[in-house]
Amino acid sequence: MGTALVIENDPSDDLRRLGEWLTEAGLELTVVRPHAGEPLPETLAGHAALIVLGGDQSAYPTAAGDPGAPWFPAVEGLLRKAVRHHVPTLGVCLGGQLLATAHGGLVERSTSGPEIGPGLVGRRDAADGDPLFKYVPLLPDVVQWHSDEITELPIGAVLLAASSRYPHQAFRLGDRAWGLQFHIECDAAMIADWTRTDVAALDELGYDPEAVVAATAEVLADVEEVWQPFAARFAALALGTLPDADIPNPGTIRTLPLLGQ
Repeated sequence: MGTALVIENDPSDDLRRLGEWLTEAGLELTVVRPHAGEPLPETLAGHAALIVLGGDQSAYPTAAGDPGAPWFPAVEGLLRKAVRHHVPTLGVCLGGQLLATAHGGLVERSTSGPEIGPGLVGRRDAADGDPLFKYVPLLPDVVQWHSDEITELPIGAVLLAASSRYPHQAFRLGDRAWGLQFHIECDAAMIADWTRTDVAALDELGYDPEAVVAATAEVLADVEEVWQPFAARFAALALGTLPDADIPNPGTIRTLPLLGQ
């Protein structure tokens, strides 16, 4: 059985339902919590996949020039190694943004304002040839909670999903790395916690916290219908049971290696 390295950037955004789907599909999970002081490995040796979760931090440097979190340079280094060595990788929300910035993409504070609650994204034509997204419907249900956005994808990235306000909702780098702007792991309790800690974003939109939780709870079954099979296919890729014919040619990827990475 293969083991995925999971990087939890924020205690409020754990694996939750995504973790259940992956373990049901046979993938073991090793969770590292750098926010709690746990050290990140220097390499991905012994790991069949890499998963980077979301968080309240920003993927871009602070006004003082510091990284959004002290461990982000190490996370970006692991993301570069994963793409270079074809390790199946999944970045969710902040994790997807870090996948982009690690490879020369750009993340900024969104001029469109926060995107919060249940919503739909539109699958792009390129998804038809993607090993994970080709089975996703044209307008899948997702859960959103972000104020930053990917404004420029890395060179060589394949855009897989978009929306009218946020054009870069999902992308692939190479043949085995995916970034999602949206969330698929949330349950209602997680959203309820976020409504209590992100009051400013809700106030900016004029949203009632209880209404956001209720609206999210209503779509969770639809989210599971789409993204549980997606997670299972990611696990199959990591475990080596996904047919080779389903894996695309990696194409040309611009990587930005650091010394020793």
